[in-house]
Amino acid sequence: MTAAIRIIGIDPGLRRTGWGIIETLGNSLRFIASGTVTSDGDMDLASRLCQLHDGLAEVVHTHQPHEAAVEQTFVNKDAVATLKLGQARGIAMLVPARAGLLVAEYAPNAVKKSVIGVGHGEKQQIHMMVKILMPKAEFKGNDAADALAIAICHAHNRSADRMRKAMAG
Repeated sequence: MTAAIRIIGIDPGLRRTGWGIIETLGNSLRFIASGTVTSDGDMDLASRLCQLHDGLAEVVHTHQPHEAAVEQTFVNKDAVATLKLGQARGIAMLVPARAGLLVAEYAPNAVKKSVIGVGHGEKQQIHMMVKILMPKAEFKGNDAADALAIAICHAHNRSADRMRKAMAG
């Protein structure tokens, strides 16, 4: 009998890092929890990164996921903001890796395509599909909803990978 796999999706941000935890068994998805880890914008960068690290480490410790998925950073016109986001993303990858988890990365368009069927869509479409795929899902704000979408994307991709391996035999 196959055991359920618990996945944490992480939507990195310096102000707010969203997280969402689901379980997947075969093709079924089950909502476990979601939330947001925040940092204090009045603090220095190193202290804010510590806040994100400690908050995410607590989530991983509490919920004991088996695998992690993190959204890749897109580069915007503000180089300083992109660098800061990259540092927050480093924390989002470090915490699950330090816990011994496989960490997968997904581009924002791949997440959208996996959840709503197309690579471009509005946040409201993603949130609506998260609720359709997991009616019991609860999330406050965009960051937690996006993190759940990242976890769903990983669940779909790991299913597709298993199917390809089985067919290659």
